[in-house]
Formats: sequence, C-alpha cells, structure tokens
Amino acid sequence: MTTLREWLAEAPFSLGRSSGFFAFFAHTGVLGVLEEEGLLPRAAAGSSAGALVTGAWAAGVPSAGIADALLALERAHFWDPRPGFGLLRGQKFDRMLRDLLPVHQFDACKIPVMLSVHDILARQTRVMTRGDLVTAIRASCAVPGMFHPVWIGRRPYWDGGVSDRPGILGVPDGERLLFHHIESRSPWRGVDSEAIRIPKRSGMVTLVVEGLPRSGPFKLHEGRRALGVARAAMQRALGSPIDGGCVRVRVTP
Repeated sequence: MTTLREWLAEAPFSLGRSSGFFAFFAHTGVLGVLEEEGLLPRAAAGSSAGALVTGAWAAGVPSAGIADALLALERAHFWDPRPGFGLLRGQKFDRMLRDLLPVHQFDACKIPVMLSVHDILARQTRVMTRGDLVTAIRASCAVPGMFHPVWIGRRPYWDGGVSDRPGILGVPDGERLLFHHIESRSPWRGVDSEAIRIPKRSGMVTLVVEGLPRSGPFKLHEGRRALGVARAAMQRALGSPIDGGCVRVRVTP
C-alpha cells in the first residue's frame, strides 16, 4: 500500500484544512512536519481555524513563526467584548493578524489561497480568493455568538464552518488534495450529522488525528499541547499506508 509520504511526493497537491474550535494549534503542528519534509502544497484552502493557518502560511509566515505566535497567545490578545451580535468585536484579532502577516492581500500570497466564509444574508458559503486577506481570515474565524459578524463590502459574514466545515469548496473537483480533518465534538451536531462527515472526493487523501486535546479561549494550554500531539501524529502519518483514502493516527500524550 502507498504511504502518505509517497503519495505526497509523487505529484503536486493542494492542502485543505477544516474548521474546528481553536484547532489552529493542530493545523500548525501538521504544517510544520510538511514544511520540514519539503512536501509543500501548490495551493491551499481552509475554513475558520484552517483559514487562519492557511492564510498566514500563504502570506509568508513559516510554520515555526505561526507556532511561536500561538505558543505566546494569551486571551487578552484577542479579547475585546462589546455589545453586538456576538461577544467580541474582533478588532484586537484584526490587529494581531495585521502585525503577524507580512502581506495583507490575496494577490501577494506565495500560493493561491481559497478561504470559506458564511454569507449571512444568502445563507451559503462564499469562497474568498481576492481582496484583503486579513479581513477574509477574520470573517472565516468569526464564530457566531463569539464574534460580531465581519462586513466585507455591504454584506455581513460569519465563520466559514457554518456552511463549509471542511473548508474545501474552493478546491476544484479531482484536484489531488491532502485534507486535514478535525473531528467535531460539538454538542449541537449529532454523530450522524452531514456537516461533520468526511467529504467524499476523487483524488483526496484525508488525515485524521484521533484524540487531539481540545482548546478554547479559557484552555489555551490545551492548544499548546495539541500542537505537539499533532506534530508527532503527522510524523507517524507520513510513513503510514493510505487505507480507503484516509490515514488515521492516534498519539497518546
């Protein structure tokens, strides 16, 4: 059977990252191993936490730089409560991203980027590929109830995971795609919910790291642990066989 490393090395591929509450720690751990191995995508897509890591890396922040920013992250860095349709205004988050990213426009990124956001008025996904990258990342991460909606033009947007949890609607069908799927533990979605299933696409290999520590604004220490767990899992995953289009790895902390 073909290993994940062999599959990634045999031809160009795109990289997709799903949403998952504060899962940017895990996405960064996986990305760091790909970067060290020189197994880099030609395009990238993502939703919510996946959009944050995708956008930052495509803008020129290496995985080590993203990891450093996350390991130093404190709740005060993004916590700006204000009355509105959500708890947090999001302006601290915006400033944090603008300070971190060396470029702020999609067309300045080193590879094509596709970020999913949820159009509140149309009740459907919109894939952002141009314009202000920071605003698109912030919109894709605007969890309903936690953040105010993000306005782009004259339309309000929320978290891309609302209608495109995998974050790969912008990737053409048939494209060779490595998809990092974060398993959902949301109490609002049943175990059989279509929204949390792994999508079926030709040419796609899915990576699932089982048992990841789950983080949040009051559990950032668990996110830091998740980064290391995901990194160790990806190192194992590269040598693991692809079984039915999927590589599952469980790392016991």
